[in-house]
Amino acid sequence: MARGDLILTVLAPRLTADIQSQLDALLVQFSLQEKSTKRLAESSLPDGKHVDCIEQRLVGDDIDIEEVRHAALVLSETLGVDIVIQDDVRDQVRHRLICFDMDSTLIKAEVIDELARRHGVGDEVAEVTERAMRGELDFKASFRERMSKLAGLDESVLAEIADELPLMDGVERLMANLKRLGYRTVILSGGFTYFAYYLQDKLGFDEVHANELVIENGKVTGDVREPIVDAERKAELLETIALREGFTLAQTIAVGDGANDLKMLAKAGMGIAFRAKPMVRAQARQAISTAGLDGVLYLLGHSQQDLTP
Repeated sequence: MARGDLILTVLAPRLTADIQSQLDALLVQFSLQEKSTKRLAESSLPDGKHVDCIEQRLVGDDIDIEEVRHAALVLSETLGVDIVIQDDVRDQVRHRLICFDMDSTLIKAEVIDELARRHGVGDEVAEVTERAMRGELDFKASFRERMSKLAGLDESVLAEIADELPLMDGVERLMANLKRLGYRTVILSGGFTYFAYYLQDKLGFDEVHANELVIENGKVTGDVREPIVDAERKAELLETIALREGFTLAQTIAVGDGANDLKMLAKAGMGIAFRAKPMVRAQARQAISTAGLDGVLYLLGHSQQDLTP
């Protein structure tokens, strides 16, 4: 590869001298020169946690960005911090559209597992869900298998679960700032519209695409309406929405945690694996594992002083 520019973002509970030393060694390893360093955050958050964040704009010759990303990911896991590499296109591209997976991304739950637990088939369904998220099973086939086990579940259980959904760390701060900064926000979920609409009302997403449960006589039938939102559908929807809104794919961001998010992450201009399975983290171009979901704001270059608490 020819001479190129990169952005390196580091998110940590505390940026220590040891972390800085290891970062310096990473730059030396790949013959990267620092053009600028900016501290984006050094503060306590409303949830009581502390976050430090620095952004370095780098330049180098013959950069193999995949090699740099892999080395950064290994170092991230060793140090227990987030070290994220991206092409420096910020002066040419303004991100406008951000699409999120829902389960285990916006919320700390897999809703289908919660429904199954209430229906007495929790262990059977959770095992299939875990294998599907690791990429070991075809999503559509595993989804239909799990759905069939929910037949007969009372509709009232949906409202009970929605009221108890645990939000992901940082999601409220993230959404408040994305709306204020003018991003278009979308849920693209292999979960269910019932819960996605609940989050839309609570957090202000612009639109929602998910699977619609078929309910008859107050009972879940075990079916969903076509088309099923799987990996291919998520990627298609991201592109369709971007075109409809007049955005290029380079202006899009996708955030997700499971194997069925990989095609969406690959399609987007920036694809962020959030607290993802190891296989997903390894394949995604960017990954956040230790910070909250509001860490996405720092990857976009926003600094603490630009953001609301």
